[in-house]
Amino acid sequence: MIEQPSRHRVVIVGGGFGGLYAAKVLGRAPVDVTLVDKRNFHLFQPLLYQIATGTLSPAQISSPLRSILSRYRNTQVLMEHAIDLDATAQHVVTPNRCIPYDTLIVATGVHHHYFGNEEWQQTAPGLKTVEDALEMRRRIFMAFEMAEKEPDPEKRKAMLTFVVVGGGPTGVELAGAIAELAFKTLKDDFRNIDIQQTQVLLLEGLDRVLPPYAADLSEKTARSLQRLGVTIRTQTRVIHVDESGVTVQQGDRTEPIPSRTVLWAAGVKASRMGKVLAERTGAALDRVGRVMVDSDLSVPGHPNIFVVGDLAHFAHQGENPLPGVAPVATQEGKYVAQKITAQLAGKTVAPFRYREVGSLAVIGQNAAVVDLGFVKFSGPLAWFIWIFAHIYYLIEFDNKMVVLLQWGWNYFTRQRGARLITGSETIVSEPPIAEVEQPEVARDRVSVNAS
Repeated sequence: MIEQPSRHRVVIVGGGFGGLYAAKVLGRAPVDVTLVDKRNFHLFQPLLYQIATGTLSPAQISSPLRSILSRYRNTQVLMEHAIDLDATAQHVVTPNRCIPYDTLIVATGVHHHYFGNEEWQQTAPGLKTVEDALEMRRRIFMAFEMAEKEPDPEKRKAMLTFVVVGGGPTGVELAGAIAELAFKTLKDDFRNIDIQQTQVLLLEGLDRVLPPYAADLSEKTARSLQRLGVTIRTQTRVIHVDESGVTVQQGDRTEPIPSRTVLWAAGVKASRMGKVLAERTGAALDRVGRVMVDSDLSVPGHPNIFVVGDLAHFAHQGENPLPGVAPVATQEGKYVAQKITAQLAGKTVAPFRYREVGSLAVIGQNAAVVDLGFVKFSGPLAWFIWIFAHIYYLIEFDNKMVVLLQWGWNYFTRQRGARLITGSETIVSEPPIAEVEQPEVARDRVSVNAS
């Protein structure tokens, strides 16, 4: 009996946009695919800020990986944490097994960057995971609840001061959503505090918000945020964060800002797999740990190892590397999958080239900015384009419908249905019940019944 040759094995590490879209394309190819992720779901990260501010619930922007890929019979999903790889033996190492591969795709993304001040993470959470968003939501809504009970005006002012660090798209969207929450959604919900005293501060180290966008769009964004009630402070650097608030530096002047809620949106750094790839393959990393890839997204010297998504530093198109956004990751994942299929068929594929689909950022209801390259605009039309672009990229049909209906409800009612405060730190323990001396007859009745 002649042994049949095994099919080409592709291992994908990471179920984000890059990894998932690579898996979907390879699901129709004559290969065996193993998708490895430490979570069992794909998360639509661009809408995490809406979980943090009570607009959406986690399940509305998450989809089980097994459900998404169940139609592809050549694809296996493993809930594992990739911790290492052996580029010579060609296998990925997890705490429980070694997974062999012929081709490897690494798409493990990035996480928060505190620029050497990792201790700030406990006080100023970032926004990359569901847990991050739920923690932000807990802190935001808990701040209002605490202020409602606080008699001291100075402490109450700190509780009603929200500091968002970082004026990029995430920071802009987060600050705008908190302002809408405070000044519109919650304006009639409290009795002991004046919601109009809420302060939302957006801090940016450069000279304008949305630095990657055109200057005129940055200016329109700033004006829209200010109309919502956001105070913008540019050229402002955070030099300290603790439970009492932040200390900022602007020029030679430093200033403490009392706040009980500090939220981090100031930067990202590569996941640990970037360092693993550098150690195991000799790949070069940029200053935030992303892998410097070749024009086909492969690791130099290792044509069977590809890096896609936010972990990849692709500097072969234009003056700057491609940004870490969902459309880039999606196109990179699809390209690598098509390249693998073509190579197995003996065909050659041109180097990767990103097709610009534009940049979008929402500021608030009826307010967004859109940069499509050939045209730039803002306002209600930009807001509608932002809505339908995000609905389009949501993975499963039921999620698209639920989110669209939820946004429609929020638009007309200005209510947010996911304003739940959860987490162990929010639970107030009940005081012990005071022991009351019972009359003799009561004790006798208890003893008789007990017998």
